[in-house]
Amino acid sequence: MGLIRLLISDPAAFVMLAVLLLYSVIFHELAHGWVAYRMGDETAKWLGRLTLNPIKHLDPIGSLMLLVIGFGWARPVPVNLENIPAPQRRKGLILVSAAGVTANMLIAFFALLLWRLFSPEPGGMIYSVLYTLAYINILLAAFNLIPIPPLDGSKILMGFTPESFNRVLYQIEPFGFFIVLGLLLLGALNPVIAALQYGIITLISLFLPG
Repeated sequence: MGLIRLLISDPAAFVMLAVLLLYSVIFHELAHGWVAYRMGDETAKWLGRLTLNPIKHLDPIGSLMLLVIGFGWARPVPVNLENIPAPQRRKGLILVSAAGVTANMLIAFFALLLWRLFSPEPGGMIYSVLYTLAYINILLAAFNLIPIPPLDGSKILMGFTPESFNRVLYQIEPFGFFIVLGLLLLGALNPVIAALQYGIITLISLFLPG
């Protein structure tokens, strides 16, 4: 609800942050398609998804959720790993799946870097925008690393596990959204998300100036 409070207290900051957050989920999906394209899958390019045009990416409900509660999504970029040469397919699965998380981590890194370098006044517009942008991107990265289908973490895991285990994950995937939602409502994923957030923040801090 912090974004709603920001809308009331500082509409200009809200508009700036809204644009940056919407592009955060766009970059997440665009990264999947771009890495797949670089590895030989042109599906995203054929469908016109390798673009920064928000109309091509935004999901109405996901965008509304992002602006209202600070957590949302864009329309998934279609990827066909069968187009990647067989010897590179597992590597492709890992890299393509990790690309979105990496994009969110990079956005968080640059937001925190600017925050560290310019030391904006606490409570000011730039302070609020950079802090919230970093926080939500870290949250998006951590959440997507959870190894439950259809989240990216499950696809990264599948790049290392045997086909017999992967078939089980594929069978779970149609119900994955409801499983994740149920676990979130029960609070069962909170410790996992917190641990992943801590790991990501620690990793990012290694590259920030002291």
